[in-house]
Amino acid sequence: MTNFFDRIADRSAKVGILGLGYVGIPLALSITRCGLPVLGFDVAQERVGQLQAGSSPIRHIADDEIARIRQDGFEATSDFSRASECDALIICVPTPLNKYREPDLSFVEATMKSIAPHLRAGQLLSLESTTWPGTTAEVLLPFISRAGLTPGEDFYLVYSPEREDPGNANYHTQTIPKIVGGHTADCRKAGEALYGTFIDTIVPVTSTQAAEMVKLLENIHRSVNIGLINEMKLIAESMGLDIFEIVDAAKTKPFGFTAYYPGPGVGGHCIPIDPFYLTWKAREFGLHTRFIELAGEINARMPQYVIDRAIEALNGQGKALRGARVLALGIAYKRNVDDMRESPSVFVMELLRDWGAEIAYCDPHVPVFPPMREHDFDLSSVELTPETVASYDAVILLTDHAGFDYEMIGENARLIIDTRGRFPPDGKRVWRA
Repeated sequence: MTNFFDRIADRSAKVGILGLGYVGIPLALSITRCGLPVLGFDVAQERVGQLQAGSSPIRHIADDEIARIRQDGFEATSDFSRASECDALIICVPTPLNKYREPDLSFVEATMKSIAPHLRAGQLLSLESTTWPGTTAEVLLPFISRAGLTPGEDFYLVYSPEREDPGNANYHTQTIPKIVGGHTADCRKAGEALYGTFIDTIVPVTSTQAAEMVKLLENIHRSVNIGLINEMKLIAESMGLDIFEIVDAAKTKPFGFTAYYPGPGVGGHCIPIDPFYLTWKAREFGLHTRFIELAGEINARMPQYVIDRAIEALNGQGKALRGARVLALGIAYKRNVDDMRESPSVFVMELLRDWGAEIAYCDPHVPVFPPMREHDFDLSSVELTPETVASYDAVILLTDHAGFDYEMIGENARLIIDTRGRFPPDGKRVWRA
């Protein structure tokens, strides 16, 4: 099985990326730049067409970056039979939760069903999608075994969790250290060889299960600390204290403290979801993850807290939330990106709609509210002008994009409900939430 390593070394190994989204496209960029040919797979014909035309479907990735890798040989397709052309296959498809907050591996399983007939000896298969410890061995391995292949003998099976941070200018795919766990030691070595071609630092671990747990620990750490600071915000505000001032003062301590800031909830493809993968799996071992679940409950309650503060603030001006004209500022899940996955802003908007408010939004990164599996708004981003801001009964800052003119908003808004600590609160026209 040295042929795989030889093809990696001479840059002739073709890499297939299964799922061309926020993880798959940055991977394609990095791998193509290092000189390996890349074939991207996606079930969405529109996305495949965009990429083939040299256009980026993701706002923070420029069209010319896609056009450049197209010139360098990158190709996108929806023909999964072409998986046989690839020496390495990397799966980075969604792993959401179902309505019972249990793991939904349907996208991973559908991908495996599509490629299983086309797997061959000498290939490497890597799963990057976040999931519970044991998924690679319990879900992917049976497909490989039924194809007559044995990891470590004539095939390589790897888990290497994605660590993308959309919009982060300081880190990108190449510079973020990469965890690699293999089904066997030889599988791990093959994974290290592949990822080492386009990522600066490789961090090997002893198994795919260990690599799967690393990813969950990273995001549960964030979920728990965000839950803590959100609860601290409630306590501080009830005491008339400014939590943002308190965090900024606390972080001057040069050791033993990491600053986390409160907000309207948590969003993205990881933090609202990953903890429940571990709590679900822990039940198999008779364990109840109370600490992790409590943090999730606190974070999930934050959109309702924003609504409660909006009701209180409007009442202070003699208005009701029902029938009020409300402008939501920022609906992506984090600042300066267009990523809407699990955005708490959307949950706030749905609660506003349930209360009978007239809703509009402004987000320079999301010009039109996108189709979403569980949310539906027929809205487009409004232009942010002094007249526009002044025309709403309340403005709720949900995602603090750098492109907002905060001075203009502060001067013209009738009422501001601020979830990000951008405006000095006065309890009359500016409220924290």
